[in-house]
Amino acid sequence: MATQVGRVETLFLHDDGKDVQAVVTRGGKRLLRAILELKETDAGPRPGKFRVKRGSREDPRDPDEFVEIARRAERIRISEQTSQRSRDRLREMLDGYQLEALVVRTCRYCASGGEYSPITAETAVQSGRDSICPSCASAELEREVAHAGGLTSAAKDRLEELMIEVGDLDRVVDLLSGELDPDLTRFDTISATVGDVDPVAVADLDLQRTMQAITEARFESLLPVQSRAVAAGLMNGDDQLVVSATATGKTLVGELSGVNRALRGEGKLLFLVPLVALANQKAETFEDRYGDHLDVTIRVGASRVSGDSTRFDPSADVIVGTYEGVDHALRTGKDIGEVGTVVIDEVHTLKEPERGHRLDGLITRLRHVCTDTQWIFLSATVGNPEWLAERLRARLVEFEERPVPIERHVTFADESKKSRVTNRLVRREFDRKSSKGYRGQTIVFTNSRRRCHELSRKLEYDAAPYHAGLDYRRRKKVERMFGNQDLAAVVTTAALAAGVDFPASQVVFDSLAMGIEWLSVQEFEQMLGRAGRPDYHDRGVVYVLVEPDTRYHHSMDMTEDEVAFKLLKGEMEDVHTRYDESTAAEETLANLAVAGRATKRVNRRMVGDVDTERSVARLLDWGFIDGLEPTPLGRAVTEHFLAPSEAFRLLDAIRRGAAPYDIVAETELTEEE
Repeated sequence: MATQVGRVETLFLHDDGKDVQAVVTRGGKRLLRAILELKETDAGPRPGKFRVKRGSREDPRDPDEFVEIARRAERIRISEQTSQRSRDRLREMLDGYQLEALVVRTCRYCASGGEYSPITAETAVQSGRDSICPSCASAELEREVAHAGGLTSAAKDRLEELMIEVGDLDRVVDLLSGELDPDLTRFDTISATVGDVDPVAVADLDLQRTMQAITEARFESLLPVQSRAVAAGLMNGDDQLVVSATATGKTLVGELSGVNRALRGEGKLLFLVPLVALANQKAETFEDRYGDHLDVTIRVGASRVSGDSTRFDPSADVIVGTYEGVDHALRTGKDIGEVGTVVIDEVHTLKEPERGHRLDGLITRLRHVCTDTQWIFLSATVGNPEWLAERLRARLVEFEERPVPIERHVTFADESKKSRVTNRLVRREFDRKSSKGYRGQTIVFTNSRRRCHELSRKLEYDAAPYHAGLDYRRRKKVERMFGNQDLAAVVTTAALAAGVDFPASQVVFDSLAMGIEWLSVQEFEQMLGRAGRPDYHDRGVVYVLVEPDTRYHHSMDMTEDEVAFKLLKGEMEDVHTRYDESTAAEETLANLAVAGRATKRVNRRMVGDVDTERSVARLLDWGFIDGLEPTPLGRAVTEHFLAPSEAFRLLDAIRRGAAPYDIVAETELTEEE
């Protein structure tokens, strides 16, 4: 038998409590596996029985064959997991043949399975009281993952990396139950860095007298991004695209120039945002800060049923509005007066499939009616800032550094456990105080209004839901309570990410979806950027709670664990506005309503590419225009922001004699689908 084995590199002996396993290897491959039984003789322990394993069979062999194998072995090793008594007997037996053996640390799982896998302190993975090899640990982790519902390769790779790093299988498996071991959940830390920017003293700005006094009362010098904007010609009226992280002070860039010009009588400030909640917040801020010196009004979106919108004073010095609110004023021919400064906040909205083309159209329509106007575009997240600045014909002002560090954490929990994990995170954070004396507060992002209420009720510390379905008074109460530190957390929808301006130290992602769509990298970065304010906190904390192998809608092509690591590792998406036949026709119709025969020139100034001739031809076919003038039908379509398909659906319902409110309900239901 020994002759058949040939050269023996290693003879490995392991007592699993039942049998002594004897394994012969060469070049890392197993050549033979056998069971050895010892017998007591006058000379001490000697081989009594020797059985070679062949699958499920055990073939008896002469015990002398074991002795011959042992003599031919280049090295003999005994597993550390073998009991001390059994080790002593094996060594005494080998001594009888003048053979030496070393005790080595090996994988218990491999040894029990007849494999020789030596491990070291660096490579061993702890599993209960056992030390096992990385391969067996990975197999065990795979079984635990399957039991938890399965994970994608990116998530499994992350867990394996952690397991090898900490050398503990049980600690990593605990993550699948939502455990919060910070050494394991921490994905990375985004350091706080301050760019080499000479701060501009407020006293040196030469602002209008009132603006100078108000600004000097707030701070002595500008933040880095504000200082860069001033150095790049902000106060000289230069158009700018300002790209900087959340909480770095971008809003003041538009405020400095726009309010200053309004106070000088050089045209009003038009400050545009994507959401009603954010418009309300900005309008209140401007009213509180400048209301004694300037008239402030608000303009938000129009109702599809009545066509009315929040009434506003077009002669006001400061108009805060939503994109749709101000666009509706343009489409219906309202005069918004002389505009000195236009600020477009969250300009990366240009890339969104549903709203991007409308913002693109609004910008070009405003450019057509507003002359001698300064344009300031603000964004926290842009993948192609140079290209976008060129298309917007604005000077790029970029500041990539963060004012406070952010720790990003990932843990795994199904929906039933997420509320428990969130509760622990909120409680832990609120019990801390920063060096500036502020308690830690949390924004929890989730994907539905129902979940906002459900989750906020489950939190032990005071928390409140916050979403667009709440009335204005209730939202303001939540904002006030959070600002006064009376709330430990707000639970809000991802759709309101741009509209919440709470000074939170922690952001928790209960979901990575916005409705039935996964978040984009831009949206994710903007939301996590809400964690940590330099005036309040020493650092920001972000927790991503991942439900393995989960989709929130059948149309989703990825699972939440896939999305999590794509977002955490992902490259920032470029901002482009893309047009199909429908969106090109929709914006061309709106431009015709505002610019008439100048529409071709207006279309050429858009960020996205629009085929004007083709769009005009389609509008003529559909009866939305006559020549280059919108028909009554075309005006109704554009004033109510209807896509062509929506207009055709409404016309069909009208021809069928459907009741007006039934028509509206049918339209809204179709949109939700």
